[in-house]
Amino acid sequence: MIAVARWSPADELTLEPNALAAATEIARNLVLTAGPGAGKTEMLAQRADFLLRTGSCRYPRRILAISFKADASRNLKARVRKRCGPELAARFDSLTFHAFAKRIIDRFRPVLGGRDALDADYSIGTRRVQRKSITFADMVPLAQTIIETSLVARNAVRQTYTHIFLDEFQDCTAEQYALLLALFGGTSAKLTAVGDTKQSIMGWAGALEGIFQTFADAFDAVPSNLYQNFRSAPRLRRMQNTMVRVMDPSAAIDEANIVGDQGEILVLRFDDDGEEAAGLTERIRCLIDDGVAPSEIAILVSKQQSLYCQRLIAAFEAAEIPFREEDKEQDLASEPVASLIIDFLLIASGTKQPASYRRLLDIVVFNHGYDEEREYQLRSRWDRFVSETRRQIVTGEVDLAEVTDLQALVTVLVAEVGRDNLVAQSPEYAQGGRLDQLIEQVLQRASLLLQGGADPATALASFSGDSAVRIMSVHKSKGLEFDTVVILGLEKETFWGEISAERAAYFVGISRAKQRLWLTTCHNRQRPDGAKRWSVERCEHDEFLGYVS
Repeated sequence: MIAVARWSPADELTLEPNALAAATEIARNLVLTAGPGAGKTEMLAQRADFLLRTGSCRYPRRILAISFKADASRNLKARVRKRCGPELAARFDSLTFHAFAKRIIDRFRPVLGGRDALDADYSIGTRRVQRKSITFADMVPLAQTIIETSLVARNAVRQTYTHIFLDEFQDCTAEQYALLLALFGGTSAKLTAVGDTKQSIMGWAGALEGIFQTFADAFDAVPSNLYQNFRSAPRLRRMQNTMVRVMDPSAAIDEANIVGDQGEILVLRFDDDGEEAAGLTERIRCLIDDGVAPSEIAILVSKQQSLYCQRLIAAFEAAEIPFREEDKEQDLASEPVASLIIDFLLIASGTKQPASYRRLLDIVVFNHGYDEEREYQLRSRWDRFVSETRRQIVTGEVDLAEVTDLQALVTVLVAEVGRDNLVAQSPEYAQGGRLDQLIEQVLQRASLLLQGGADPATALASFSGDSAVRIMSVHKSKGLEFDTVVILGLEKETFWGEISAERAAYFVGISRAKQRLWLTTCHNRQRPDGAKRWSVERCEHDEFLGYVS
């Protein structure tokens, strides 16, 4: 533990004044809005480090972070662990709203009575069945019923958490907000809500209008704004600041305050996309050979990723550069259940996979709010399960190249983790046979990768994403960061939508890069397979390229 006055941001990061003030606030509730790339998640990670390292969140009390998507929840948990270490991070619970609601239901289920009563072996399915099954949509209202009905349940949660983080708060629905109010309204808990009013993607789910003002009024929260992206090197920040001066002039800072010449921005011009594919492949191969991890390299595309990347993907395959496509249709690996299965296969095969091991422990042990004794019991049981599986693989009792062995192993894994724990990871998993369908798809793909005596770590690397170049849309890159970012196709024919929306998307893309930003443009792009409307001849996007200088 260190004194409050001696704390400084972890990893020697420099926070802008508003972010530093928010990270170190002790007495007040906070509501912060920020544009894309302004480091909202990083500010929360630094705030967790401050609260835990200085003892402002006193042992054994905990911090609760609620996100609205499973990947955002995992990302925040990983950042906190990186900033303050696994021991302190064990007191940081990062959950989705539905996972948090399920935790309340599981712990205080006997409180529910009448038509809401549930048996101990209840499940989450596609329809409500008296005592036996609830739907995904029932989870938050039932948790609220428990909290409002039971003083014991209400006090148990309140006594567990001194600080609550609400990430991407613009997506909070009326039901979710009502649960928050019932739990923490009028208490001494300190709440920090962060989000982007211009970046709501869940209006279809009933996101509240003016949620930030509603929260500020109810919790007497102090409002503030975050603007600057401190993840990027100075050269990249100056380019971003130039864009901010156009998008929101009052938010730009004096460039004299961005000191240093580190970072690289390159505009790469090619005659056609064949030349582009060859040039990028050669450059990326050099980066990897120089020690940049493939997973620290991202190829971002404004739209129609599957069309724009056909020739680049072919070049990557020829050069044996591991890559993973992450568009919505193809990114099976982004599914929580896929991550679980592949992570388990990696560690069970005996390879050292620290990232996979930590993700599994979060799901199996740490993300449930158990006390230390229960967490110890669960971890011991999990370690025994992993050791026994490794023994079976080493002795040949289980052959990962055999589909039937793989299926049997995954069946045991699902039982060990708990099917309800998996269902709580995504609303889709409660619908029909979606979970079983995804498990089958993962098995098929993993089986193909593991054929022919392939080394599991190498074969599964492109699936897990831990050792693969990431190819994705700009939209999917929100909240992520990479050492090197390539934005493909800085052409008017690529960014053809309404200019303010395209400008915002472009800003999201450039603000993902920490050290290198490469921008490509071509005079001609060959019509790819499957394209219906396509311009072969291309014109540079003068405005977007102009921000470089």
